[in-house]
This record gives sequence, C-alpha cells and structure tokens, in this order.
Amino acid sequence: MGIRIKVTFGELLEQRGMSLSELSELSNVRRAALSELVNGKRENINFEHIVKIAEALGTTDINQIITIVGDSEE
Repeated sequence: MGIRIKVTFGELLEQRGMSLSELSELSNVRRAALSELVNGKRENINFEHIVKIAEALGTTDINQIITIVGDSEE
C-alpha cells in the first residue's frame, strides 16, 4: 500500500471535548466530510479543510491534524 496520510485530529477533538458538529460550525467544513476524514473513509484530503480544522482547533502543529504513515505503522 505504501505511504499514506492518516487523519489524527479525532484525538485532539477528544482532548478539547469537542464534537464533530461543533468543529463543523467552527471550521465551516461539512460534518459529513469531517466524519469521513476521522473514520478513514475519505481518500482525498482537501488541504484547505486541514487549515480550517487547525484554525478551529487552535493548533499550528500539523502533526495534531494529519500524519504520514507507511505500511508498517498501521
């Protein structure tokens, strides 16, 4: 499978006590899109969405939002 991007902001949501609906409102990203990202059901990642999510979660650390993984790290 090679290298892929894994969405990791679900952990940050839990730490903040924030729901996907709240994040959707703050980031102006559809809740369905956020859910697909968190659950690994979306293959294409819109980097504009990543920026909006980071801003809504108050982070500049991209590693809190996404990470690059290889086959051995899954």
